[in-house]
Amino acid sequence: MSTFGALNTAYRGLSAAQQAMDLAGHNVANAGTAGYTRQRIEQSSIGAPAPMGLGTTGVQVGQGVSVDRIARLGNALLDASVRTTASSAGYTGARAAAFDRIEANLREPGASGLSAQLQAFFAGWQDVANRPGEAGATSALLRSAGQLASTLSAGRTALEAQWSDTAGDAQQMVASLNDAAAQVAALNTDIRSTIARGGSANEMIDARARLTETISTISGASVRDEPDGTVTVYLGGNALVRGDQARGVQLEGVTSMAAGTTPRLSWADRPDLEVGLDGGTLAGTLSVLAPADASGTGGPIAEAAASYDAVATTLATSVNAVHRTGQTSTGATGVDFFRLDPTLPPARALTVVPTSAAGVANAAAGAGPLDGSNADAMAQLARRTDSAGARWSAFVTATGSASRAATQQAGIAETSASGAKSAQASGASVSLDEESVSLVAAQHAYQAAARVLSAIDEALDTLINRTGSVGR
Repeated sequence: MSTFGALNTAYRGLSAAQQAMDLAGHNVANAGTAGYTRQRIEQSSIGAPAPMGLGTTGVQVGQGVSVDRIARLGNALLDASVRTTASSAGYTGARAAAFDRIEANLREPGASGLSAQLQAFFAGWQDVANRPGEAGATSALLRSAGQLASTLSAGRTALEAQWSDTAGDAQQMVASLNDAAAQVAALNTDIRSTIARGGSANEMIDARARLTETISTISGASVRDEPDGTVTVYLGGNALVRGDQARGVQLEGVTSMAAGTTPRLSWADRPDLEVGLDGGTLAGTLSVLAPADASGTGGPIAEAAASYDAVATTLATSVNAVHRTGQTSTGATGVDFFRLDPTLPPARALTVVPTSAAGVANAAAGAGPLDGSNADAMAQLARRTDSAGARWSAFVTATGSASRAATQQAGIAETSASGAKSAQASGASVSLDEESVSLVAAQHAYQAAARVLSAIDEALDTLINRTGSVGR
């Protein structure tokens, strides 16, 4: 190698050390950036030039260092684990959140819960039976009945509001899913062209990784890396994103809880083709929005509403059946105590017919106004195994058990997701100590390369300017 060739070798060393310092600074600057994956310079030595001509003999030294690429220190397996666990956590988290809100609406156990209201209502009938003809006991009964009807109506209304809010959340998730898919397709295009030009697309790959994690959290989608630097995102076995193309999805069957339709996700370009979700927050939300069914395994919100309606219907039917057999203080028989408006759901349709003590049939038919036998028969309804209280108690117990199971599953899934995220961060996040060492090493390498450059410069100065001038 000529002396001038050594200058080029020293310059390559300077350039490589400079890039290493720049990259260490870039890593340090992004130590707190969410989703940033640390980078490293990959270098290789440049071999000696090939011998040329007959006069070239002896061992030839290499020509310095080459910066091959700036590597992104991500791990595809850990990234896939993060997406998978995020999908599971999203699904279980959506269901647990729905059950939490249902339980909060039940307010059981508590003085304002429906169980306490039912007990107070039937206890009111017992008071009337013990004190027939007293206006105070009858007025307390009517107040209790009104509060019971209001509690049923308020609980049913709250469930309808929860269903509507959840449906709105599902629509937003679909919009976010479509937006993220479009961004992934755009990044695929940019990354592919950047890699083809020999540039570094690490920051764009980081941005795409964050988007694919979001997509997996929402929909449970899987991701496959392609040889050209793009990724293909699969949703239910079909490509949501392939290359620079993204397919849209749409939500169907989400109108109202009363409609009883099953919500489904379909492809925007193929509405007849349902998207099979393997997990994610959206799948959990759609399962919550499912209608009630005969087996009681439908969506928890609709099942809770159906239980409210069943309690209201049972209460009105059983109470009216006994009340009709009794006689009011005015001698009237065959009178209903509750009315159900057929145009409304039963839990919201329940109203109290009597407005005063004169409309309450506390006596048996043919007995005097001070008879309380029919009121006592009403009070005994609470002891029946098929009573409104028994139905409500069974529903509350089942809901509590399901909620506890959903919360436990959500906790396990969240722990797995956190573990996967920590494992990913341990390999991909920036270590300030490690970057400090890299920075010092690159600094020393730069100084050494500069000394080499200075030494070669002095040698060239001697060769060019001083050779042949000795003794003059």
